[in-house]
Amino acid sequence: MGAYFSALFINQGGLSSVSSSSPSLGDLPESCVASIIGYLDPPEICKLGKLNRAFRGASWADFVWESKLPSNYQVLVDKILTFVPENLGKREIYSLLCTTNTLDGGTKKIWLDKSSGGLCMSISSKGLHITGIDDRRYWNHIPTDESRFHSIAYLQQTWWFEVDGEVEFPFPAGSYSVFFRLQLGRSSKRFGRQICNSEHIHGWDKKPVRFQLWTSDGQHARSQCTLNEPGKWFHYHIGDFNVENSNSSTKIKLSMTQIDCTHTKGGLCLDSVVIYPSKYREKLQQKGFLRC
Repeated sequence: MGAYFSALFINQGGLSSVSSSSPSLGDLPESCVASIIGYLDPPEICKLGKLNRAFRGASWADFVWESKLPSNYQVLVDKILTFVPENLGKREIYSLLCTTNTLDGGTKKIWLDKSSGGLCMSISSKGLHITGIDDRRYWNHIPTDESRFHSIAYLQQTWWFEVDGEVEFPFPAGSYSVFFRLQLGRSSKRFGRQICNSEHIHGWDKKPVRFQLWTSDGQHARSQCTLNEPGKWFHYHIGDFNVENSNSSTKIKLSMTQIDCTHTKGGLCLDSVVIYPSKYREKLQQKGFLRC
């Protein structure tokens, strides 16, 4: 819609295509413009703010951006942002919450999606409880630019594979999907090209990996999936949960296990757990990143 307005009233030279004696967008009252653009997505609002003075002023209106912010945005501001200047406008608050913010010693990252205002969270491998992580015969932490945390946990070999996690957070009301971000094989670069070392990959075709999650209000979800396709990062869907009361924190416990001790398994990279609004599951599927 923003592109339509731009094309209609702005010619290629950047000037109004309407004569100076005719009514134009600049003649619209700012309050009227704000009421209209409030129906648009945040990126479209920002684009239209470049049209003229009326749209620029309307694109900063507090009531426009308050409708884009989560209902408990003030709770999120207090929880996420370490410092907030006084008298910030709602657009500035939205922008700060859309920036990736770090919590719990760098093990969690939280941000709002710029287009929808949906809350997203990522928990690093160092923020999870991994059985045997301190034994370097089995697990190692590896630095990498393939993770937003710049580090992943790499499993060489184990008999007992178990990863648990827990988070408590005031999620805004809505439906959320939870995923483990995993890759079979260890990536590296050779002569500037990305390659996958599959040396340690074994045992995942014997039995599926089981995923589970529980919430503090009694919700439970489970799934299972056979890990395959080395060299690609996939989001393995654990399950979904719903939040109705955004004024209180929701506690989530989750697990990933393959504890059949009749065989070993190895060659797995564990990046993180990610929590997205459930509608993002379709986007992951369209991009080919979704499993289970």
